[in-house]
Amino acid sequence: MDSTSTDGREHDQDRERELPHVVELVASPEPSDSVSEDQITPLLIQSDKPKINIFTVSYPRRKSNKDQIARLVETETSPVWQFVVWVWGGSRYSGLLCMVASAVIYCVMEVLLDVCSAQSLPLFEVAFTRCVIISILSFMWLRRSGEPIFGPANVRNLLVSRALTGCVSLLAFIYCIQRLPMSQVMILSFTTPLMASVAARFILNENLKIADVAGIAFSFFGVLFLLGSPTSIQGVSVEAKTKGVHVFAVLIGLVSALAGGGSYCYLRAAAKASDQPVGTIFSFGLLSTAAVAVCMIISQDFVLPSFYSFVLMIFLSILAFFAELFLARGLQLEKTSKVANIQYLEVALYQLWGMGSLRYTLSFGKVVGCFLVFVSACCTMYFGPEKEME
Repeated sequence: MDSTSTDGREHDQDRERELPHVVELVASPEPSDSVSEDQITPLLIQSDKPKINIFTVSYPRRKSNKDQIARLVETETSPVWQFVVWVWGGSRYSGLLCMVASAVIYCVMEVLLDVCSAQSLPLFEVAFTRCVIISILSFMWLRRSGEPIFGPANVRNLLVSRALTGCVSLLAFIYCIQRLPMSQVMILSFTTPLMASVAARFILNENLKIADVAGIAFSFFGVLFLLGSPTSIQGVSVEAKTKGVHVFAVLIGLVSALAGGGSYCYLRAAAKASDQPVGTIFSFGLLSTAAVAVCMIISQDFVLPSFYSFVLMIFLSILAFFAELFLARGLQLEKTSKVANIQYLEVALYQLWGMGSLRYTLSFGKVVGCFLVFVSACCTMYFGPEKEME
């Protein structure tokens, strides 16, 4: 009995110890507890406030190696590369600037041919090598950029037309070089921008403004002042001087210029439709390689080049690819008549180099010719790019 009563009293004492603690945790009538409750409640109820925890804090993600390399290349890009990117598409004048770059590269090619005395090679062999290099480089460009090799399906007709007209112009130009004095061949070849501006009016429905016609006319008259005499450019053969100008060869030269003008129009249309100017270069190079190879086999005109001549020929072919690349980009971005006028800078720059290096004698006609070409090109740049209305 005593043990039972003792156990009962101990049990009651335990309940009395636990009861006050339960009351303190569950409820408290004192006003201090209500104040603390008001202070704690906003911290517990945050339905309309953003929750911040270890899962919602924005930690900086670690960039992949590819992103880090790209950022490193971007930050360490040379000023020359930044300038090239700006010319390619970073300015509203990019179309005109690309054409200036093309004319400068063509001028550099002429200077290298004049300075570097190399082995004399047949024209078809030189053209074949150049077309092969252009085709290879454009193919590599298209593969690297992930573009279709033969262009989108809706542009292939334009690419075929561009390749055909460009190939006809090239073959006719080679024929003229073999039959006419070089100065007259150059004059006929520089009628191509004029033909392109006229052809763009009918093929591309481009408006030919009076300012555009005046600019091309000034530049062409400047070329006539520069190349009017058969002796103004070195390399005229004796046979060409004695035989004179053949009417048939001149007609072929006009066909070359007309086909070249049409090629410019189809190049512009295809480049704008596909948003990729390199496809037009690849189509032209592929067809021209086959055509020039057939002509070389038929004529049986092949000479094994020396190592120096071969290296020079490859280097000039690479320069020709970049010249064609900037030409295609310029036509893609800008109106045909405007970029065609800029192309005349090639002959003016070459003549300036010739007079500066004392290879050509300074004359009034050359000064006037260079002045007309540069004034026309500067006016074209001043009026700026054409604003197209879609």
